[in-house]
Amino acid sequence: MKHRRVSPRRAAIAGASVAAMVVAGLTVQSANADSDVTADSLSATAAGKLASSLTKDLGADAAGTYYDAQGRHLVVNVLNQDAAETVESAGAKARVVENSLAALNGARATLKDRATIPGTAWTVDNSANKVVVTADRTVKGAELAKLTEVVKGLGSTVELKHSKGEFKPMIAGGDAIWGGGGRCSLGFNVVKDGAPHFLTAGHCTEAISSWSESQGGPVIGENAGSSFPGDDYGLVKYTGDTAHPSEVDLYNGSTQPITGAAEATEGQQVTRSGSTTQVHDGTVTGLNATVNYAEGTVEGLIQTDVCAEPGDSGGSLFAGDQALGLTSGGSGNCSSGGETFFQPVTEALSVYGAEIG
Repeated sequence: MKHRRVSPRRAAIAGASVAAMVVAGLTVQSANADSDVTADSLSATAAGKLASSLTKDLGADAAGTYYDAQGRHLVVNVLNQDAAETVESAGAKARVVENSLAALNGARATLKDRATIPGTAWTVDNSANKVVVTADRTVKGAELAKLTEVVKGLGSTVELKHSKGEFKPMIAGGDAIWGGGGRCSLGFNVVKDGAPHFLTAGHCTEAISSWSESQGGPVIGENAGSSFPGDDYGLVKYTGDTAHPSEVDLYNGSTQPITGAAEATEGQQVTRSGSTTQVHDGTVTGLNATVNYAEGTVEGLIQTDVCAEPGDSGGSLFAGDQALGLTSGGSGNCSSGGETFFQPVTEALSVYGAEIG
């Protein structure tokens, strides 16, 4: 069977036998800038590169970065005016804030130690200069009281929010992939050791070992690697040697070519494709997010306000021709809205020694 592309339709796996993950995201809050500096116009990709460089140069004076998509500039949080001048001279917009990265990371460590409760998630929201903690509808009673106490003790570094949905893995993605009574989505076609493979969500490959492109159809791939919880990525090796172009299904008769992989940037505009809900757009609202699913904790995720539903797991998150992530889970739906978390693609490629095909 010829596989034309790595499209989100082929990558989706939705099934009763596999628990679906819905991603619950956090609302990005704006914070008042201490200075109104004119910054250079940058693409999200260029902003991400500049952010990495400035964060390294500023050291302890850096307090996080995010991309202002409307103004097309990078905003860099700093702790003093000297650092602000360095940022401005590099073509970014400086904002003097209260909380250092050390303080925010310390708050995350405390949350991990004292509040790792199923149904909770947290991420550093650089636009708010806080760690935003979200509790889904299952967190109540003594657990909610414990979480509230921990958050209160962390003071101004942390904010608590609530989600009407439930954090759980979402089995689905780009093009639908089937196996063992479940359906997920294919994320991206990749090449490893010269052989064709594809990436999908780890909670999909933990539940299913072989895959078909239709329910009950012939096997097209076997698992070659899987990591969940902790991470949420899986690698599947195609049964044949035919090359599979790296494209994402746009569900309108066309595809988006994928030429490489990149790190996401907070504030970046992104697109998700999956076999259940097809194509939806949104914004990256946080990076290095932690989600405490009932099945276990996953760290280092991309948080977005893009909606997703069961069967979208493993599907493609991308910006233009760059692969960014694999649909993990969250809360909400595409009728009333919702948020979703994604496993960064760059980590999966690095672990498996694979590259975009």
